[in-house]
Amino acid sequence: MDHTDYTRMLAVAIEEAQQGFDEGGIPIGAALFTTSGELLSRGRNRRVQQGDPSIHGETDAFRRAGRQRSYRSLIMVTTLAPCWYCSGLVRQFRIGTLVVGESRTFAGGLDWLREHGVNVIDMDSAACRQLLEAFIAKHPEVWNEDIGEE
Repeated sequence: MDHTDYTRMLAVAIEEAQQGFDEGGIPIGAALFTTSGELLSRGRNRRVQQGDPSIHGETDAFRRAGRQRSYRSLIMVTTLAPCWYCSGLVRQFRIGTLVVGESRTFAGGLDWLREHGVNVIDMDSAACRQLLEAFIAKHPEVWNEDIGEE
């Protein structure tokens, strides 16, 4: 995989994040791909829309992919560094590669994942950062419910 492939994959997650934003939810999107670049699933944070605190972008994409024989060769793509809950999912199922749109807004468990052998690629995407920053400025109370500072 090269940068172009990861950029194409990230675009799918950004579409999900934008849809979540348009729905009034937290704009974090994710997608799960095979190493050959085939899209298995996509998802977005639906915590606000469905009133379910466990529906983060990564968990939504993961659930929609269905049961897999192995996850080691899969690529999880997410617009924001995963929280501890989603970092645990990546580690628990041994997802081999994690592509992150950005980690400036929130660094999550990236160092921990790297220490446990996950190939982490941080794209440092301005588009991801701007979308999330716009949401946080408009809805700080929603951001702080789950992942932000209280």
